[in-house]
Amino acid sequence: MTGLGPVPWPPAPMKTERLVLREGEARDRPTCIELFASPEVGTYVGGARPCDQLEREVPEVPGRRPGFFVVELDGSMIGMVTLDRREAEPPEQVRSHAGAAELGYLFLPQAWGQGYGTEACSAVLDWFTDTLPGEPVVLTTRTANVGSLRLAAKLGFTEVQRYEEYGAEQWFGVRSPVPRSG
Repeated sequence: MTGLGPVPWPPAPMKTERLVLREGEARDRPTCIELFASPEVGTYVGGARPCDQLEREVPEVPGRRPGFFVVELDGSMIGMVTLDRREAEPPEQVRSHAGAAELGYLFLPQAWGQGYGTEACSAVLDWFTDTLPGEPVVLTTRTANVGSLRLAAKLGFTEVQRYEEYGAEQWFGVRSPVPRSG
């Protein structure tokens, strides 16, 4: 994945009804490690990673780059939402939308099923639409990840293709640019 390009960064923290989306800070490092070490979180993203490896690899201030949003609830990180450019040469299975922004998200298991993903991703997509109007956003998830497929539908993504990769069926969808009212 590559950066979003010339976008003003970091944006001011974004507030939703229950959440704050902001740039990463040093205090987020333990939660980032917890996210990537979680067997539940790792189920659909290649598996949990060992804590000792993450302790060596996760920077002191995680995610300090355009397109990385910490999702905070009541002053604590509960997840992250990312926007990255798809590689110019995507895998053989999906050649469409090379260079498009791709939405990603990870949340702690205790935050699942409460609408935080919808709320946070909607805010990030609104920011993206305001910042880079007219650009589509893509999303890839495993078809076995029913929760992620439901979230994709709520966010307005439509299926473009299914393909086999990493030993599992993948779902690839696109969200056409949506003009913001207001």
